[in-house]
Amino acid sequence: MTLPSLVLLLFAVFSSAAGQIMLKHGMQAAATGAARAGGSLALRAATSPWVVLGLAVFAISAVAWMSTLARVPLSIAYPFNALGYLLIVLAGSTLLHERTSVWTWAGSLLVVIGLLTVFLGQRN
Repeated sequence: MTLPSLVLLLFAVFSSAAGQIMLKHGMQAAATGAARAGGSLALRAATSPWVVLGLAVFAISAVAWMSTLARVPLSIAYPFNALGYLLIVLAGSTLLHERTSVWTWAGSLLVVIGLLTVFLGQRN
């Protein structure tokens, strides 16, 4: 895998994770607003800047992912999505203050070990 392909792949994974975190933040705010003041959750979500930004970032990540798939074998690219899982768990616990257990972190560590195994195995 070339360095530009790796950078594109990492951009796709990181931007996808960022978009998911933005969507979660926006949907939490929309749900709280709808519960407090009434009204449609769908309308609140559609007018939430965080939801709109999250969707835009997620769309950019989808284009980056498609571009990645044109350059990188799926057997290499797809395991990198596991890195997105780790990023979301990390951001969920630090930015969104979600509770995570030791088991969540242990599982995340196993995912990273699996990703490294796939990546290093492709280098030979």
